[in-house]
Amino acid sequence: MKKHLGSALVGVALVAGAAQAQQAPAGNAAAAKAKVSMCQGCHGIEAYRVAYPAVYHVPKIAGQSPAYIAKALEDYKTGQRPAATMQAIAKQLSAQDIADLAAYYGAAK
Repeated sequence: MKKHLGSALVGVALVAGAAQAQQAPAGNAAAAKAKVSMCQGCHGIEAYRVAYPAVYHVPKIAGQSPAYIAKALEDYKTGQRPAATMQAIAKQLSAQDIADLAAYYGAAK
């Protein structure tokens, strides 16, 4: 019985460790200031629209939920969310970059 209990505890510890390793890094809004220029050209312009491949209203992201921003960037990065320009940008971002940008835009007004 002790052997099985020990195995179960090791299994729980491994699962907990894997879950902790998959958590996103904490975002640093100040660190994102050096990275936001790639976002501001589209997301910082009131009523901006993209005309290729179709006319699309580019949303303002200031004040958006940091969790939403991080998830959206991850989805662009993996190709789960379509938008060629955003996919190209997101593929260049590290997990820390994504967390920093999410913190920055989540705190912005």
